Amino acid sequence: MLNRSRILFSIAANALCAGGVFMFPLFSPVLAQHFKFTQPQLTSIVLAGMAGQYPCTPLVGKIIDNQGPWLCSLIAALLFSFAFGSFSYMLEALENPPSKASVYFLVFLFALAGFATVFSYFSSLFAATRNFPAHPGIAAGTVLALFGLSPLFLSYIASNSFTDDTDKSLNLINFLVFLTILSGGIHIIGALNLRVPSNHPPITLPSEPDETTALLPNNGRGSALNLVRDPYFWVLFTLLVLTLGPCEMVISNVGTIALSLPSASATVFLGSPGAAASAQVKILAISNTVTRLLVGPLADFVSPIVAIAPPVDSSPKKHYISRAAFLVGAAVFLAFTFLWMEVVRSQADLWVLGVGTGIAYGATFTVLPSIITSVWGVPDAGRNFGIVVYAPLTGTIFSYLYAFVSAHHTSDGHFCRGPSCWQFTFWISAGMQVIAFFCGLILWQRWKSLL
Repeated sequence: MLNRSRILFSIAANALCAGGVFMFPLFSPVLAQHFKFTQPQLTSIVLAGMAGQYPCTPLVGKIIDNQGPWLCSLIAALLFSFAFGSFSYMLEALENPPSKASVYFLVFLFALAGFATVFSYFSSLFAATRNFPAHPGIAAGTVLALFGLSPLFLSYIASNSFTDDTDKSLNLINFLVFLTILSGGIHIIGALNLRVPSNHPPITLPSEPDETTALLPNNGRGSALNLVRDPYFWVLFTLLVLTLGPCEMVISNVGTIALSLPSASATVFLGSPGAAASAQVKILAISNTVTRLLVGPLADFVSPIVAIAPPVDSSPKKHYISRAAFLVGAAVFLAFTFLWMEVVRSQADLWVLGVGTGIAYGATFTVLPSIITSVWGVPDAGRNFGIVVYAPLTGTIFSYLYAFVSAHHTSDGHFCRGPSCWQFTFWISAGMQVIAFFCGLILWQRWKSLL
C-alpha cells in the first residue's frame, strides 16, 4: 500500500509540475520590458519550447518500453534543472539589449525544456496506465487532466509568491530558480518511485484470426517499420491529423479569434482585449480538463478492454461500445462546433468554440493510449504512442491556413477584424471532419474485437 501511494504521488506530482514551458506568456512581458527582447526573438524562444516536445517522442517511448518510466523521470529532472537554471543564470548576466548569441542560447535552453516536458509527460502517463491496467481510461484521463492543469497551478504560484506588489510584474529570475528546484526535485523523487510490474498481463486475441484481427501480433515486439506498414495505422494517423490539427489551431489562436469579434453589443470591440482572450483560454482549458476526467472512467465502463487487463474473476465485464466511438464522436462534435462559427458574430457566441474544441481534444487524447496498447501491444506501446502523436505536429497546416486567411483579410496592416478572418478556415476544418468521421468508422469495424 505504501509503495502504491508513492507511485500515485509521483505520477500526480510529475504531471502537475511539468508545465513550465507553457509559462512563457508570463515570461515574455518581463523579457520585452526589462531585457529589451524583440518580438521575433520572443517568438523564436517560445516556438523552440513548443517544437521541442515533438521530434523525439518515439525515442522517449522506446526508453519507456525498455527501461521504464523511472529513467524518463530522471532525464526530465536533469533537463528541467539545466534548462531553467541556465536560463536564470543567463538573465542575471544578460546585456541590454541581448546579443544574438545570448538569444540563440536561450532558444536552445527552451528547446531543452520542451524536450524535458515530453520525458515528464511520458513518465507519468505510462507509469499510470501500466500500474493500473484494469482502468486505462481513468489512468490516462487523470494524468492528462493534471498535465493540463500544470500551467494554471504554476501560474497561481507565480502570481501569489513571485509578483511585485507595486507594479504586479513577475520576478522572473527568482521564479526560474524556483522552477529549477521544483521540477528537478519532483522528478528526481519520481525516478525513485515510478516503477511498473515486471510482468505485464497477457494479451488475449481471438482464437482464430479473421477479418477483424489486427495485422500485427499483439503479444510480442514489433519494429516501427511493421507499424507504419499497417494500413490501419495510417487511417488512425489521418483521423488524428484532421481532428487534433484543427484543435491545435484553435488552442493557439483562440485569443486572436476572440479579439477579431466585437463584444456582446456587436457594435464595439472590448476595451480590455486581454480579458476577452483570457476568458476564451480559460473556457477551453476547463472543458478540456473536465472532459479528460469524465471520459476516462466512462470509457472503462462502456468499453472495457479485456486484452489489456483480463478480469480477475471468471465473469468478464460487459462491453457496450467500441472505443473507436470516442474518435468518431470527436469528429462529429468538431464538425458542429466549426459550423457554428459560421454564424458567430460577437464574443458572446464564442464559448461554443472553446467548449467543443476542449471536449473533442480531451476525449481523443484520453482514449488514445489504451487504443494503441490494445491494437499493437504492451511491449512497444510507448514507442508507438510517440510515433502517433506526430499527428498534431503535422496538423499545424491548419494553423498556417488560419494565419494566411487572417492576413489576407487584414485591412489596416495590423490586426484582422470580423468573421472573414477565420470563416474559410472553419469551413475547411468542418469539411475535414467528414473524412475523419469515415476514418473512425473504418477503425470501428476493423478493430471491433479489440476495442
